[in-house]
Amino acid sequence: MMIKKTSTLLLILLCSTLISKAQDPNFLIFLAFGQSNMEGAGTIESQDRTVDSRFKVFQSVDCSNLNRTKNEWYPAIPPSCRCWSGLSPVDYFGRTLVENLPEHIKIGIINVSVGGCRIELFDKDIYQNFTNTFTEDWFQDIIKSYDGNPYQHLVDLAKKAQKDGVIKGILLHQGESNNGDSQWPNKVKKIYDDLITDLSLNPEDIPLLAGELVHADQGGALAGMNSIIAQLPATLPNSYVISSSECTDKDDNIHFNSAGYRDLGRRYGEKMMTLLEYNSELILAEQLPLESGLFQNHPNPAIVSTNIPFQLAKEGIVTLELLDLSGKTIRGIASGHYPEGRHVVEFDVSEIPSGIYFYKLLTTQAIQIKKIIIQ
Repeated sequence: MMIKKTSTLLLILLCSTLISKAQDPNFLIFLAFGQSNMEGAGTIESQDRTVDSRFKVFQSVDCSNLNRTKNEWYPAIPPSCRCWSGLSPVDYFGRTLVENLPEHIKIGIINVSVGGCRIELFDKDIYQNFTNTFTEDWFQDIIKSYDGNPYQHLVDLAKKAQKDGVIKGILLHQGESNNGDSQWPNKVKKIYDDLITDLSLNPEDIPLLAGELVHADQGGALAGMNSIIAQLPATLPNSYVISSSECTDKDDNIHFNSAGYRDLGRRYGEKMMTLLEYNSELILAEQLPLESGLFQNHPNPAIVSTNIPFQLAKEGIVTLELLDLSGKTIRGIASGHYPEGRHVVEFDVSEIPSGIYFYKLLTTQAIQIKKIIIQ
């Protein structure tokens, strides 16, 4: 009898542990990699040290100076990469998301970057040919901190983090050490494809955002590489280039300064907001039949007007409303009795301030909400 009770207790404890470690679909995780500009070379100032508790960083290396341990989540106070790195685009990427997403959504960052590296260092099949790109201690110490293999280090961290949340995108800033390399887009695609495979992701759900180098309008020493970076979307579906135009830089004309990183990071975040398939459906009664539902508006972003399609399995009273990011209704779009079938409502947005909103369909069966961008 005692053995049976003990076994039951162990089973309960095991189940409790599994439940407590369940993956949170509202914890959105983003992988970041590249060289020194993604690693972060900006001075960390007082304004950068206050972050929303919903923005986390998954520590990539042990850092006694930060009181952080590898493989643990911490508030995303910079540095986000290694122990002594600086402000990075990911810092204001994450801030932008938490400022614009509902309060139950959390953001996590994993940043594995190597200053001075070529893109090939993240190719799992040939990385060993590039671990000695620089023989100086500073470069070799970075490689050692990632167990000699930055790509695998990123994958291992990501697999651990996937137990806590859902990977939703990849951020890249690299190209300085591949300046003029016309094969750069193909090399990035190879690394992206490997990440998708090794982490069991769906490429349709995982956009890759690649930032430009310091722009010509800032006197960028390597600005010519931007014409090659611009070719990435033609090579890699679901990739997007983030402009660095007017993002200020340091005197070396290679690294951004703190203000430049903030601007560039916000641009990464703003672009990701337009790409996230954020779905905050709240089912009130029963799941809508497959032939019923609210669909994405088009065009999106909307400038003057946009069309909002929805379909009803049976006739009923319908209400369409525009919500701000806090979920507050700010304008009615349509209301009334609609017959069974597909409907399209034209919505005039010309007098609505630019920004990110949600539109809500309310029927007797359910509420469905989708994101809309107004420019």
